[in-house]
Amino acid sequence: MKKGFDHDKYIEKQSKEIKDRLKLFDKLYLEVGGKLFSDTHAERVLPGFKSDAKIDILKKLKKDIEIIFCIKASDIEKNKTRAEYGVTYDTEILNLINISRKHGFDVNSVVITLFNNEESVTKFIKKLEIQNIKTYIHTATKGYPSDVNTIVSREGYGANPYIKTTKKIIILSAPGASSGKLATCLSQLYHDNKKGINAGYAKFETFPVWNLPLKHPVNLAYEAASANVNDYNLIDPYHLENYDVQAVNYNRDVDSFPILKTILNRIWGEDIYLSPTATSINVIKDCIIDMDIVNESSKKEIVRRYYQEQANYKLGLNDNEPLTKVKLLLNELEIDEYYLKTIKPALKKSELEKRHVISLELPNGKVITGKQTDLLSPASTLIINAIKELTKIPDEINLLSPSVLEPILKLRREEKELSLQEVLIALSICSVTNPIIETALDNINKLKNCDAHSTYIIQNGDLRTLKNLGINLTCEPEFYSNKVY
Repeated sequence: MKKGFDHDKYIEKQSKEIKDRLKLFDKLYLEVGGKLFSDTHAERVLPGFKSDAKIDILKKLKKDIEIIFCIKASDIEKNKTRAEYGVTYDTEILNLINISRKHGFDVNSVVITLFNNEESVTKFIKKLEIQNIKTYIHTATKGYPSDVNTIVSREGYGANPYIKTTKKIIILSAPGASSGKLATCLSQLYHDNKKGINAGYAKFETFPVWNLPLKHPVNLAYEAASANVNDYNLIDPYHLENYDVQAVNYNRDVDSFPILKTILNRIWGEDIYLSPTATSINVIKDCIIDMDIVNESSKKEIVRRYYQEQANYKLGLNDNEPLTKVKLLLNELEIDEYYLKTIKPALKKSELEKRHVISLELPNGKVITGKQTDLLSPASTLIINAIKELTKIPDEINLLSPSVLEPILKLRREEKELSLQEVLIALSICSVTNPIIETALDNINKLKNCDAHSTYIIQNGDLRTLKNLGINLTCEPEFYSNKVY
């Protein structure tokens, strides 16, 4: 993979900027935008960016850090799900806590925001308490958003319980957007100010990149990724007016800044930030080393988002508005839905074979396919063909013979084909006595970051396994069978 981004430089510069921001205060509440772990969007758009970059940055500051996780009560009540994992927000909170502790970070607590006595939320709180995880409940802030006098008072932020912290940097993270991170920060700033603590606020941002052009492919890729939550980029008018610099931000931050500025002024007694962009810490542009590579990766990501929104619409997860938005972004860049090298070969092969097909572009640029067979799913066939190609194993050699596969199928009640995970398990078992299979499996990691395109919507097991392999998957908005989904 050709790199367009200097990961090591990013770690150094972003961590330094956080340290410099901390110097303005005795304590800093740092709201993390996007994903704390596994930022695969940034990894795809900025080749060279590692998905756990934020963690690498925070590790450099670990001794001064503790983490607070926020989750909105209604997201628990509605079983809101992380689309890319199929994991509910409440389960994701537990995952985030486990991963944070694994990396050696102190987890302070979980804040339930906008609590309204939901029964399912009360059960979740008890679950956390049983596991000795501190939990705080925040209800709707009285007076918000217009009555600042009430908001910044005992009846407003003062009504929330104070979260006791001991470190200099308090990270606020969440399983998704609009989880109450900012409100929790402001509540804490109010309490700290009342206690005479010089506490500050900042945002750890990745996208949009404030000092790239508004219509830069990187920023358009962010718009595509957030089309389903009605986010869009714009020039920050406050930054332009007060700093005479054009800066890109997104609509929610710009729209909410007047009230944020007023609240912060009431708490601090002065205007430290004159624009929403000024609250952010983001050195992404400084670490791009090949803009052509980044531009190309961003265009490809927008195409992927187009297919994702097509699938979401087909599955009834969204209306067609996000799909329309992403289609307009493709038009702006003067590219179409066939921009990825994998798409036309999959469609052509499927038409020829009258079967479902998945295509994949190998690291050397060659496109291979895998089709539905009597024994294997298209994903299973694809990965077998891919590792055979990488290992230079002739087509006529079967890595798994029918005599190995058929006994496994006999244990199945409904499905007539082996899933990718089952095939990988079978290959792993056979590799113990077959060095050719062992060598082939050793090459499977080379499929990370490869593009693949399916002629049907891949769901459940095969989807998880392909994503675990790090394959960038797009799907036609068609179901695998005539079953109702």
